[in-house]
Amino acid sequence: MATEVETWSNAQQADGMISLDNNQTEANSPYGDDEDELNEAEVNGNWTPQEKALHEARLKAKAKRRLRKSSSRNSASESFSESGDLAGSDPNSPKCKVNTNDRKSRTGKGRGLPKKGGAGGKGVWGAAGMVYEDEEPDVQDPNYDESAQGDTVYATVVPEVDEKELGKMVNPIVKEYFEHGDTKEVQMLLKELNLGPHKFEFSSVAVSLSLEGKASHRELTSRLLSDLSVKLLSQSDMARAFDKMLKELPDLILDTPEAPQMLGQFIARAIADHVLPMSFLDCYKGKVDCEHARVALDRAAVLLSMKRAMVRLDNVWGVGGGLRPVKHLVKEMNLLLKEYLISGDVSEAGRCLQELEVPHFHHELVYEAIVMVLESKGDTASHMMIKLLQAFWKMGLITVDQMNRGFQRVYDDLPEINLDVPHAHSIMETFVDLCYQEAVITKQLRDACPSRGRKRFVSEGDGGVIKN
Repeated sequence: MATEVETWSNAQQADGMISLDNNQTEANSPYGDDEDELNEAEVNGNWTPQEKALHEARLKAKAKRRLRKSSSRNSASESFSESGDLAGSDPNSPKCKVNTNDRKSRTGKGRGLPKKGGAGGKGVWGAAGMVYEDEEPDVQDPNYDESAQGDTVYATVVPEVDEKELGKMVNPIVKEYFEHGDTKEVQMLLKELNLGPHKFEFSSVAVSLSLEGKASHRELTSRLLSDLSVKLLSQSDMARAFDKMLKELPDLILDTPEAPQMLGQFIARAIADHVLPMSFLDCYKGKVDCEHARVALDRAAVLLSMKRAMVRLDNVWGVGGGLRPVKHLVKEMNLLLKEYLISGDVSEAGRCLQELEVPHFHHELVYEAIVMVLESKGDTASHMMIKLLQAFWKMGLITVDQMNRGFQRVYDDLPEINLDVPHAHSIMETFVDLCYQEAVITKQLRDACPSRGRKRFVSEGDGGVIKN
């Protein structure tokens, strides 16, 4: 019996699985004393059922502790020793080296596969066969570096103009256009504005402002619409603008009673200039309830039905201002003065002069008035012209510069006028003195009037002696 125990203990030590520390641990177990007592009770056969159950439970707990300790020793044998070599193996063997970058579990659990198929962990490129696409840099990223993105293109973003602010921004452009008449500048200013879907309203604003202005303003507006229809505004945009104005006619009449007729002329001119489609009027047949809109559409239909309407509509507003040829302006002023000599109405003559819209050309009126006085018979024309010039001077229609320029032109042309009117110098001197007395001209201008010197010829009764 002693030989078997000795052999069994030697086998335990040779195997290296259970060390002496195990026996020492079991000896230090808190159940050691109780086990001795239970063993003595077992030998004597004095066990109670409770003691027997307690003994079986302790045996099971003891077996579990042994199993737990043996598994920990097995794992420790495969780990590194304190010197860095594997315990119980050849450190020079390549099979015994552990790869520190290995993603496989070394706890003895799992199937030995890498985590997440090799795509998990920090600094991992991802699973095998995975293809990554180029990602656009995120501007909101805190690490975003604008200088590292290559060539940066900066674009100016113009906010869209609000409908309420459209009128405030467009009105100055239209009013300035009425002064210079340059459509290209208007196009450039409109391109700088982001009108968006409200760009058609520019046409309605321009037409509304021209209705309150002069005939020359309406002519400029028609030309502007014709130029914009090619580059900025389409026919549909123009149709929307005129449709809006037809609906707003009851409000426009409050400021401009002749708005329906004028809007009809605008529509006819727009159709002639191909700004509006030819079928624009057909869309409203039998569908208009507003009386003022019907008047405007009827006016446009009448103008378009005239013979050679497309040619006539070019002058539907009359050529106003400096756009008229000089010969035409001279003819209009001659007609104005002749009507005045017949009627004697100074206010009507002033209204006709203002409608010509050529304040820079009023010196022509002064010139023609003086020439009529020189060519007339009697003093009636002279007194009427002085009255007219005096009224225009007080009304501010004729400035000092225009008045002086008109008289000076007559002074320069007086030798040629004298060929047709032999007494032109004497009539001119009389007329200039009357104008000075009525405060129409200045003393300096009166003194500048040329006087014809009398030539003294030899008299028959003087014996051939020249008179001094």
